Amino acid sequence: MSEELKKESKALKSKKDNALHRFFKKLGQTRFIQWWVNLWKRFKKRFPLVAQFFVFFMLSNGVTVLQMIMMPVLKNIFAKTALINTNFQIWQLGQNLDGTSYFTFDFQAGSIASGGGGGLAFFLAVEITLLIAQVINFFAQRNITFKSDGNPWKAAMWYAIAYVAITIVASAARGLYTVPIYNLLMNTWGWGATGETIADFITMIIYSAISFWIFFPIFKLIFPQSKAKQEALKQQES
Repeated sequence: MSEELKKESKALKSKKDNALHRFFKKLGQTRFIQWWVNLWKRFKKRFPLVAQFFVFFMLSNGVTVLQMIMMPVLKNIFAKTALINTNFQIWQLGQNLDGTSYFTFDFQAGSIASGGGGGLAFFLAVEITLLIAQVINFFAQRNITFKSDGNPWKAAMWYAIAYVAITIVASAARGLYTVPIYNLLMNTWGWGATGETIADFITMIIYSAISFWIFFPIFKLIFPQSKAKQEALKQQES
């Protein structure tokens, strides 16, 4: 009886999948969709670099949205642990205008609401979010935007090096805008916890924007296409 139910379930799933496939195939053949497809092909053929950058831009925005969802969730999870009271301030670069030390990674112990910097909890929330987002971004950009057939391990190595370097640079710049934004929204405007959440989103967008403009030329270098791949793509799009 169990085997019969499994067979029926499998057959029903296959039927649904086929119906869904037929629906999207029929949808893709409509005049409206075909008009947009042909328009995109003409635009891509005339302005290949602009089209490539547009795809890169859209995928990057999708990854940024993912980061904006993940970071507050991870932040709230880690905030409930002792990590929030663990100081994480390393690589001093100089001093702030008020005379305090300026660190590349500046996550002072204590919650942001109490005047701290979120501690190791906030650092892990930010970096784990970025790491997951960048892994997704690597495969999406390589396969969709740049359609690269180069050595994936070599590309991954250079991507990892670029990611670490950009993370350090972006973190160093983070100290210039983080405190003013949180202070404005939480204290000056008196928005409290709501202001902190909005500040999380804004700082993550700024952080991602820095990476966005640096990564495109790097991707052009580490995601090459062979001549055979280029010819195959031309034939496919003709």
